[in-house]
This record gives sequence, C-alpha cells and structure tokens, in this order.
Amino acid sequence: MNTIASLKTLLDSLEEGVLFLDAQRRVVGINAAAAQLLGSDDRDVIGQLCPTLFAGTQCAHECATRGHCSLVPEASAARKTQDITLKRGGADVTLRMWAMLLPPNDDGVHCSIVLRDRSREVALEAEVRQRWRLGALVGRTPAMQALYAQILRAAASDANVLICGESGVGKELVARALHDNSPRAQGPFVPLDCGALPENLLESELFGHAKGAFSGAAAARVGRFEAASGGTLMLDEIGEISPAMQTKLLRVLQEREVVRLGENLPRKVDVRVVAATHRDLAAMVQHGQFREDLYYRLRVLPLQVAPLRERASDIALLAARMLGQLAERYRRAPLRVSPEALAALEAYRWPGNVRQLFNALEFAMVQADGPVILPHHLPPEVLAPQATDRAGPYAPAAGGGLLHASEAARAMAGRYYRPAVPRDAEPAMIRRVLEEAGGNRAEAARRLGMSRTTLWKRLKRTRPG
Repeated sequence: MNTIASLKTLLDSLEEGVLFLDAQRRVVGINAAAAQLLGSDDRDVIGQLCPTLFAGTQCAHECATRGHCSLVPEASAARKTQDITLKRGGADVTLRMWAMLLPPNDDGVHCSIVLRDRSREVALEAEVRQRWRLGALVGRTPAMQALYAQILRAAASDANVLICGESGVGKELVARALHDNSPRAQGPFVPLDCGALPENLLESELFGHAKGAFSGAAAARVGRFEAASGGTLMLDEIGEISPAMQTKLLRVLQEREVVRLGENLPRKVDVRVVAATHRDLAAMVQHGQFREDLYYRLRVLPLQVAPLRERASDIALLAARMLGQLAERYRRAPLRVSPEALAALEAYRWPGNVRQLFNALEFAMVQADGPVILPHHLPPEVLAPQATDRAGPYAPAAGGGLLHASEAARAMAGRYYRPAVPRDAEPAMIRRVLEEAGGNRAEAARRLGMSRTTLWKRLKRTRPG
C-alpha cells in the first residue's frame, strides 16, 4: 500500500501544509495546503530539492551547508521550529516550519516538513507591538507606558524638558520621541554631549564664533543653538558644565538670543531645549554645584526614565528589536532568544542598562552558530552571580579606606559606579582605576561614573606641582 496515497484524503483536509522528502531532500509528496502556501501546483513541486523551494531563507542556507534537513531533530531532542518569510503574489507570507523523521518504509519517505501560515499572527503581533513603542523606545511595563503618556503631553508644549535617568537608559531616544511628536518635528533635532568637550570648545559649539575670534577660527561658525533654530536642542550630560557656562546658558534661555564668540551682535534663536543628565541635579543645587535658577529653568517639565532592572519584562521586546537591528548590520537572519537565555537576561541587574543589553546581544550574536541564542552564548557577567551591589566595586570602608570587590566582580563589564569616597582618597582611587583600564582614560571615566572632561580635570588636580 502506498504510504502517501493512503493518507492523501486526510492530508488534504489539514490547514497545515505537509511536504514529504526522501533521503536526498527531494519532494516526493505534498498536500493541498502546502501547494497553496507555496503558490505552486503540486506537479511543479514534486521532484524538487526542498532547499530550492525556500531559496534565500536561513532554513535553506543551513540545509545546503549541512547537507541534510536542518529541521530534523536529533534522537530524543525537542522539536526544532523556524519562521521564514516568502513572497507570494507580491505579499509577504510568514511560515512556521518543523520536521518529523519518519520510520523506514517501502516508499523511500525519509521525513515530512510541516508548514503553518503565521501571516495573520505576525500582523496582529506587529499591531500590538506598535502600541508598546514610541519612536525608537520599546516597553510595555507600566513605567514605560506612563513615560509614553508623559512624553506625548510634554510634546504638545514648547516648554523646556529635563530628562533624568541612569547612563544607558535611552535618554536621547526620549528626547527624539519628544521632538518627533511635537509641532517642531519638521525642524532639526540637534544633540550635544556637554560632558565630552572642554569649556572653551563647549562655548564655541553652543553659541558659535566669528572669524578670528580665537586662534584657529579661520571662518565664522554657527553654534548649536542657531543650528537647532525652529527645532529641538538636546543638551546631554548637562550636569557636567562649569559654573561659568551655567551662567551663560541661563542668559540664553532667558533672552532667547545668542552672541557668537568674537561678536557683540545678539542673534535671536527659536529653540526648544531638552536637557538630560544621570546626576542628581537637585542635590547638586543644594551643594552649590549647580545654579538653582538654571535648574528650575531647565526643569519646567521633568521626565524620569526607569532603569532596565526595574522593567525586566521589557527585555524580551527590547531583545527582539535589537536582534533585528544587529541582523541587518551583520547581514544575517535574525536570531531568537531561547527561554533559558531570556530568563538569564531578565535575572541580571543591567548596571549599564539598555546600552549594555545591546552590547550583550551583539556578543551573543557573534558567539551563536545557529538561529537561537542559548545561555552559554551570553557574556560571562550576565551568567555570573552578582558579586557587588549598587555601591559598585569601590566603597568606603571603616576608617575612610576603600574596600575593593573581588577579581571576578572587577571583570564584570559595566559594573563600575562612581563611589562616595573622602576627597583625600580620590587621587589614589583614580590612579588605580586608570591603571586597571590600561591607561585608557575614556574607559577609566566610564568605570568611575564621570565624564572624560571631569576625569581630565581631576587628573590635573592630582598631579604633583
């Protein structure tokens, strides 16, 4: 009795498509649903190699590389599934595929491939995910949904905004979402990292300069305030600017005009200012480190971005989006995260927040040799037990000394925070961290939780003579 013929009536009644392959992966049987999903007559499919039917997909690539059907599970292994997208009639069709190895038979049927149409599910999932996004921000937790509502309310206003949150939470993405949803969306969005520039360069970057205003000023230059006219100017790391620069910035915000270096002519600017910081500006005001009037001028509409550890249930959404971006960068099919790896990602505290998650997924993508990210593909620090708490590896000890975390904790990427240490202990700490960073000042600044400019100033202060 012919195995395929005896099951033809049953198979044609199924919603799932079924292909039967011989040991050489040639199609020897197909049901009506599979022919419809593939957009081909069964007579055109019989005899073809399975990989040619799905040319250009990750499944076909793996099949051609391995020389056998990559979906057939090993003995006692769990079922392997893979989603592929095909063009049919000018539209994308998403299919979920899996394979079953068949027992030996007289018809030479080696295995069957099952196809399920997921196009409607994918469309519904995309619609739901859209509700969990605002621009490049992703999140379905109450904290993120509340932030979306605050962003949209703030976007309708033209008042200054202060975005607060730890490093790496995505404050620039929040600023861009504000801009893109505001009446200024057609104008420029101009970001500037205030902590990355020395004071003299920062003033020129913000306000511009006239030709010959200083050595090297061979031509007049427009500052960021003028460049952002009609749009939004984002001042990142606003807590790093000097008291003198705070005074100059306050005047610009009050008068809505700038004076380029080397000129006396005030120029009107129409700019919405969005400032961002990982510092506690209110505490800096109390300690005389930040002007109170500037603080309240910037903080007309405050926004607080939650750290990733407080919204772990967003990690699956974030990972899916990031892996899609990484797949495009590396020109490979998107990977998915196994449940075990996702559990490890959600259990980790992410001191570097969303930025660190992206780096961890890029590490995992490079390590993975298949379509699924498994726990052992993740960076070691994600799998290691947390050896330090929020105080970081450097913490004050009894008597004013410094306690240092274990060597394993020191190796954990991103687990460095600026400590609260006595002033006389700071030079030794800075030298030690700089040595551990191999002399790399940018890395040392990151570990200490300060900008490169601040580190440079502290180093000058600690040099003898």
